[in-house]
Amino acid sequence: MAAAGRAPGVTGSWSADEAVEQLYATHYRRLVRLSVLLVRDVETAEEVVQDSFVAMHGRWRTLREPDKALAYLRQTVVNRSRSVLRHRGVQDRHASGVLTGRPGAALPGADEATVARERRRQVLDALQQLPRRQREVLALRYYLDLDEAGIAETLGISRGAVKSHASRGAAALRTLLEPS
Repeated sequence: MAAAGRAPGVTGSWSADEAVEQLYATHYRRLVRLSVLLVRDVETAEEVVQDSFVAMHGRWRTLREPDKALAYLRQTVVNRSRSVLRHRGVQDRHASGVLTGRPGAALPGADEATVARERRRQVLDALQQLPRRQREVLALRYYLDLDEAGIAETLGISRGAVKSHASRGAAALRTLLEPS
């Protein structure tokens, strides 16, 4: 099994085309799901991930450690997702009070699938209320199942900071999700 953040089978001897093709086939869906957790929009998340692959392809020759290409991709997806959120914030501040494409909340029905969708929406809404770093740490930990070292490498922070953000984020989520 490959070490955290390393792409199995991707080596420095691969061309950019071969590396991107292999990483895309293996990790595209998970990277999109990671971005969806951060930007809450599938189409935007797909664009973020595709742009991240393009960026990695363009920088393939300058990657210091090509065997860490997956970690580079994860970090790029997180950073580009942050940029999308910053851009949305600017748009929201300049909007004239009209909601920008966010659908209204549906009431849960009696069937299980509807209740599960509502619960997921509540969790995602609560997640969006957390500070950015806590949200990113929790998404990487519980969605991509990265360990502390992988999260620290992806976000460029210490393992202690990962622990702190995870602990505070989980506590805040519990509080936000408690029934009123």
